[in-house]
Amino acid sequence: MVNIFQGTAGLGKESALALAKHNPAHIYLTGRDSTRGTAVVSEIEKSFPNVKATFVVCDLASLVSVEKGAKQFTSASDRLDILMCNAGVMALPPGLTKDGYEVQFGTNHIGHALLIKLLLPTLLRTAELPDAAVRIVLNTSLGFRGAPKGGVVFKDLRTTQGCFPVAGNWIRYGQSKLANILYAAELGRRYPSITSVSIHPGVINTGLVGNLSLLDRALVHVTNIGNFMTPEEGIQNQLWAATAKNGDVVSGAFYEPVAVLGTHDKLSKDQNLATQLWDWTEKELEAFKA
Repeated sequence: MVNIFQGTAGLGKESALALAKHNPAHIYLTGRDSTRGTAVVSEIEKSFPNVKATFVVCDLASLVSVEKGAKQFTSASDRLDILMCNAGVMALPPGLTKDGYEVQFGTNHIGHALLIKLLLPTLLRTAELPDAAVRIVLNTSLGFRGAPKGGVVFKDLRTTQGCFPVAGNWIRYGQSKLANILYAAELGRRYPSITSVSIHPGVINTGLVGNLSLLDRALVHVTNIGNFMTPEEGIQNQLWAATAKNGDVVSGAFYEPVAVLGTHDKLSKDQNLATQLWDWTEKELEAFKA
């Protein structure tokens, strides 16, 4: 079994360490920080000598970096069983990615979408193998409920979307997390040989929270008193989604912790919006070939 996890701390690191106990053939970790990534690889190989681990530089806010990272993987492996898209940013102030997209949407959705697009041929080939159980797991958040009216403001995605007068950082975050749910659902419809799901891991005290402004950090803590999970607890839903038996996980579904079908709102179950997002994303990424 060959797995890719995004992130060299928090959920990415903890998920990789948890699955390493089960002797996968190879674990690939991606992220921006080579020093931290190399340290996680060393930790895996020291604790689990039979497991090979590799770090691949992949900055989701740069499509060129995503493409380079995907090519590094596909040149080294012709198999991919689990792709866990669990990196991202939260509640950032107005900004743009290196490619000119609103920074949260560009990182949390577009960067992941390109990685998935470039790795789909390998995922589909793996799905044809005997006893394969190929998974794409996209981390979302209950913050999707804070998306703007209409769900995704497509016409403004190449701006900082500084037009939201109140709580704009959270509205933009909600937009990106809604996109994760819609995209997983569309992947499930279009590629039935792969089980694609979105999951809410819970509210976890990782770097995402620690990097917030003092006001936003206080808001998260006050609104989630008694609900915080450790990273070890927070990986349980995504590990279940990645490893449960075929048939136990419904492709295209959204799950809350642990293994519970999530509660949708009108936008998150809007198939027309999911199709619109898919078509828009395909057009934006048409220059990149798998």
